[in-house]
Amino acid sequence: MKFLYGPCLFILLAFSTACQRPSASDATYFPAKGDAWATRKPEQVGMDAAKLAEAVAWAKTQETTQMAPDFSTQEEIFGKLLGPMPTSRAATNGIVLRRGYIVAEWGDTRRADPTYSVAKSVLSTVLGITLDRKLIGRIDEPVRQRIQDGGYESAQNSQVTWEHHVRQTSEWEGDLWGKNADFVGKEAFGKGERKPRSLQKPGTFYEYNDVRINRFALSLLRIWKKPIPEVFRDEIMNPIGASDTWQYIPYPNAVATVEGRSMPSVSGGTRWGGGLWINTRDEARFGYLMLRQGRWNDRQIVSADWVKQATTRGPVGPDYGYLWWLNTEQKAWPDAPASSFAALGAGQNTIWVDPEHDLVVVWRWHNGSPNELIKRVLAAVTK
Repeated sequence: MKFLYGPCLFILLAFSTACQRPSASDATYFPAKGDAWATRKPEQVGMDAAKLAEAVAWAKTQETTQMAPDFSTQEEIFGKLLGPMPTSRAATNGIVLRRGYIVAEWGDTRRADPTYSVAKSVLSTVLGITLDRKLIGRIDEPVRQRIQDGGYESAQNSQVTWEHHVRQTSEWEGDLWGKNADFVGKEAFGKGERKPRSLQKPGTFYEYNDVRINRFALSLLRIWKKPIPEVFRDEIMNPIGASDTWQYIPYPNAVATVEGRSMPSVSGGTRWGGGLWINTRDEARFGYLMLRQGRWNDRQIVSADWVKQATTRGPVGPDYGYLWWLNTEQKAWPDAPASSFAALGAGQNTIWVDPEHDLVVVWRWHNGSPNELIKRVLAAVTK
């Protein structure tokens, strides 16, 4: 059984009209649905054109060496595939937004490619909407209070909260969709194989772990009672005017029974195939939504309080929020503001958001040095 989810082809006329222009009471620019995304010359939005051009020229030279263009190294790096992979991808490409306007764009930004763990930041935002809608009570609520599918019954797993999942501190134990949370086994996990260790108390130990995030995604599915790609489409992508090209593809064996119906459950990345396949322009929209504190035109899609929480460092582990990478300790991007944050995926896939300078930078299939581009873009900011 194969499930492919993409956005609906139609959107309510009234809502589409709302997306076409900013509110009369708010001069903040929001792009309309489609390709009519306004551009500005760098000097029109307080940037030096020559320095920005130098930044883009440098970025074009930084094609990734991690991920082969035909994805032939996928299983060597990550282990046995569970879901599909495309046969090719775009070359390095990107986009820079200043005050919502496109000031630079290079490469094929309209091709929908796997974005790997950027999908984790999408799942984080879905959780924020889940809380806003009061579908769950609190983020520190044990997941087992609402999910009784056998996944949270053990003494270890019964302690796991929603917050533990999005902090990557859940220490959830078990198997899901043919992979175990221990990441033990060369065939299953490739270079990502890990040495066995003792589990810690949930909330006390950070580990970047896709099996546990996939378990989180399954729990979200059971809360919403509809596939998460449909939630993403209806609650986020359609409202922000995204294209019709993205797909959120589950593993064929990732099927759960929800209220008597079989439904696909998605992953938090493309480590084992599938995942979120999306173009650069749509990622820029998602980053811009976060830059605007969860608001798009007159609609608060996810609460500003959630955006603040999601981009606040936790007590355990690295500079990490709720499945968003942070710069609080000035380590990830030394030349960037402490308030900046990013969604990151293998490959490299980067959505970097800088509220201080009103910037969004999406850079895909690069060689893993986002700070080198960030410092060049920031050097172009004049006011």
